[in-house]
Formats: sequence, C-alpha cells, structure tokens
Amino acid sequence: MERKDYLERITVNPKIMTGKPVIKGTRLTVQFILNLLANGAEIKEILEEYPNLTKEDILACLFYASETIENTTFMPIIEEAL
Repeated sequence: MERKDYLERITVNPKIMTGKPVIKGTRLTVQFILNLLANGAEIKEILEEYPNLTKEDILACLFYASETIENTTFMPIIEEAL
C-alpha cells in the first residue's frame, strides 16, 4: 500500500473519541491499537477480537504513529537516583 492509502484509513473528528485519531468507521483509536501491540498483542489476536478490522487498518495505525513522530524530538524523562 502507498502512504496515502494508509493515511486514508485514519480519521479525526472532534465528535468521535474527543478528536483522537481513530480507524475510519470505528471508535478504535490509534492509541488503543498501539497500546495493544506494545503490550504484546499480535495482529492476529487483534483481528480475532475485532473482526471488522483488517491487517491494513493495524498497519495504518503504525504508519500514522511513525509519520506523527518523524519530526518530533522526544526525550524521555528519567529520574536519576540520588
């Protein structure tokens, strides 16, 4: 799939999930899907739990996150022991 194809799967509407990016036609946020993946869920498991999703929807979430942070500087705050 091309960049535009992935990005067309993600939508933002202030009336849906308080304007968080969601998979088009659902109330599943990009953040929710990323959190599932970050906590060890496999794509196959997510698709079984949410049969209306496609693998491309999940990949679109990853692509969206990648595009979002591409030009962002992130420095985690690490508290040092005294």
